[in-house]
Amino acid sequence: MLLRCFLREVKGLSKKTLADIKFKGGFIFLNGEEVTVRTTVCTDDEVEIHLPEEKKSESLKEEVIPFEILFEDDHMLVINKPPGMPTIPSRQHPSGTLANAVMGYYHKGNISSTFHAVNRLDRDTSGLLVVAKHGFAHDQLAKAQKAGKLKRFYRAIVEGCVQPSTGTIHAPIGRKPTSIIERMVTPNGQVAITHYKVIASNEHFSDVEVDLQTGRTHQIRVHFAHLHHPLVGDELYGGETALLNRQALHCARLELIHPFTGYKHVFVCPLPQDIKMVKEAACL
Repeated sequence: MLLRCFLREVKGLSKKTLADIKFKGGFIFLNGEEVTVRTTVCTDDEVEIHLPEEKKSESLKEEVIPFEILFEDDHMLVINKPPGMPTIPSRQHPSGTLANAVMGYYHKGNISSTFHAVNRLDRDTSGLLVVAKHGFAHDQLAKAQKAGKLKRFYRAIVEGCVQPSTGTIHAPIGRKPTSIIERMVTPNGQVAITHYKVIASNEHFSDVEVDLQTGRTHQIRVHFAHLHHPLVGDELYGGETALLNRQALHCARLELIHPFTGYKHVFVCPLPQDIKMVKEAACL
């Protein structure tokens, strides 16, 4: 078949990736010789792709901020994001973000890459987050996430005794008309599906494991508030802050099929100390 078809249909390279390789300094080799995508490829041929060097965003400042890396290879980082750190800069938080920290790490390690977050966590949500090291990896990981090959499992401490102990919340989510931040369940919103399982509960609190089927902004927070079980500490959606001054939400497990090796990876990140203390105080 044509090399173009092989790369697009078999290996999943996008039109944009192929255009970047052609026009921005990348190379394609077939059995050690540089070729174009119009070449024919046969069984047992070896295809080698050299992606063009990534251009760093001029608006993204490099900062020396320590952060925990659980896994790293040429294609991605798996990071344990602490609470209180935004994923990307905004008008309210122009610096001190995970993106700034990763760019500082790349600069120190002489890694030619820019920031590609595959999944994002709210500023006050802690836990596992995947960052791609190049655009092709980002594209492949994003597709894997959409296809259910990159799964995220959260732990949340919510108010009240959640019943039934396992279930699915299927309620569309959209922006609240009176707020630029807050979301709400609305018939005109985007499809949002949350699966959950209660780990422990009593009359006042529940420790819940959550499996996101979709990834809407504030999805877990909105869905449980909709069920009248707001997250502990989540003041925006009606949670009490006596035990914690941030939402008690942590991305605790992440499963993915590596897009370039085919291996399955499972990453586990223990609950941070502040949520452990909430569990103790809540007698869970």
